[in-house]
Amino acid sequence: MSYDPPPPSYPYRPPDSSPSYDTYPWLPQQPPEPAGPRPQRHAALGHHSDLRVLRSAYRWQRRVATLTALGYFVLFLILSAFAPSFMTSTVTDGLPTGLLLALVQVPVTWLAIALYEQTARRRVDPLADRIRKQAELDARREGTR
Repeated sequence: MSYDPPPPSYPYRPPDSSPSYDTYPWLPQQPPEPAGPRPQRHAALGHHSDLRVLRSAYRWQRRVATLTALGYFVLFLILSAFAPSFMTSTVTDGLPTGLLLALVQVPVTWLAIALYEQTARRRVDPLADRIRKQAELDARREGTR
């Protein structure tokens, strides 16, 4: 037994026909075909522009903290290598400048940590929270479909 496709539904519109042939006045209008799934209001999370903004904010956060700590340490190394007379000069009785600058490295490290946390609270965390909430909303919407 062979399968024959169903006959075409009428009114049949021949190719390159005039618009007057589209419908007959005595036939009821056919309802439009239902659209496919609703288009998403937001882009998929993997291509979301907020993720790019979050990555750049996190990159800025790392750069600030890294340049603070490493910048001071590199400055200390350069002064030690190229300005030994400055590093051996005394600040007070028996305290050379090099030792004082070495001891200041600890508070500079704490400063780098504080800057890291501040930029996280101010720039990165609000973006991450917004993306997290949007992802939860999108997941709920997908669950209701």
